[in-house]
Amino acid sequence: MGFFLETLISGLMAGMLYSLVALGFVLIFKASGVFNFAQGAMVLFAALAMARFAEWLPAWLGVEASYLATAAAFVVAGALMFVVAWLVERLVLRHLVNQDGATLLMATLGISYVLEGVGSSLFGNDIYKIDVGMPKDPVFILDSIFEGGLLINKEDFIAALIATVLVGLLTLFFQKTTTGRALRAVADDHQAAQSIGIPLNRIWVIVWCVAGVVALVAGVIWGSKLGVQFSLTTVAMRALPVVILGGLTSVPGAIVGGLIIGVGEKVSEVYLGPLVGGGIEIWFAYQLALVVLLFRPQGLFGEKIIDRV
Repeated sequence: MGFFLETLISGLMAGMLYSLVALGFVLIFKASGVFNFAQGAMVLFAALAMARFAEWLPAWLGVEASYLATAAAFVVAGALMFVVAWLVERLVLRHLVNQDGATLLMATLGISYVLEGVGSSLFGNDIYKIDVGMPKDPVFILDSIFEGGLLINKEDFIAALIATVLVGLLTLFFQKTTTGRALRAVADDHQAAQSIGIPLNRIWVIVWCVAGVVALVAGVIWGSKLGVQFSLTTVAMRALPVVILGGLTSVPGAIVGGLIIGVGEKVSEVYLGPLVGGGIEIWFAYQLALVVLLFRPQGLFGEKIIDRV
């Protein structure tokens, strides 16, 4: 029982990290109605900025590297993501108002290549590390209930807790604030939203800023775990099945989809992997997403596209 719970908890923590990346896809889609191919590049760009500013700021300010410098690097990287969001709206989206989804999708693909190229030019293309002070040693818990206790990775636990808090705040933002309701209105119909006075350009800047902050948090967490390198863009690919499962229009769907896939990957790999030679964790999420597409194309919590037109 204890081993199963360890696997289950590990899957839940991994699922929350998947949900964090998936949120970036959902946020952009809810505001523009287009799948954002640039999300992986945004995670990479934000992580590169965080890693390099944490390295540069102590030298610029003449101080030793410290947690204060790391916090300052996070703030500067966040400000840079705001600038990126403003530039995306000013240089790209502003000229594509009321265009069809395919045009906007291709625009995000172009943004992806630009971010990767600019990130490489500004910050380099080596492997960098991010140290935000998260403990990496495992710890045993509930040893009074289970013999030997349950082995939990403290870094994964803290990362999952951060992701949970951020997801909760974003859910409240969309459901309870005027701006969040405006975002949902824009997602339903651009022209109708404009006709009642909702400033489409400002809404797109806001949602790209929020998506940039989400990408920064995701980039810091995954960069701390894996190191900051260009393969970090593949993390976004791991979130694609989460988006398909939960639904492109649903913030709660991104959460639940991430948890289902995180747990499914871990449990199937541990219990079924030995029977088939392993490797289930690599393809499980994509197979599950394919099954969901066959029976419910809009995802478990998503809206049918015809209902949103």
